[in-house]
Amino acid sequence: MGKNRFTSGTGPSQRQLRVGELIRRTLSEVLARGDVHDPDLNRMSITVGEVRTSPDLKVATAYVLPLGGHGTEEALQALRDNRHELRRQVSKKLTLKFSPEIRFVIDESFDRMDDTNRLLSQDHVRQDLD
Repeated sequence: MGKNRFTSGTGPSQRQLRVGELIRRTLSEVLARGDVHDPDLNRMSITVGEVRTSPDLKVATAYVLPLGGHGTEEALQALRDNRHELRRQVSKKLTLKFSPEIRFVIDESFDRMDDTNRLLSQDHVRQDLD
């Protein structure tokens, strides 16, 4: 089996990046305005850090984090419980050929940044960087 643009490790296409950002902005707006009629979801402030789409744009993975990083499991469950309505709201505001299935995962990039900063501030690492 030969390599193609999806398996060659070249990363997401410009179209994937553009659609992912459109979905991220739209999903953030829907959550901020409380367009979904779920009191549990509406009482949470959830940040959508990134949305990555599959090459065929049929699946969108949203990386989310509740404000302050507390209650991640509750936030994830509320988003998953309302995924069909969130998908409907997002697709209503975007003009895409297909309405992507939206999957939610906790955004751990902030934790990784903290770990990286902690490593870089260690004396023996700073000494190597200088």
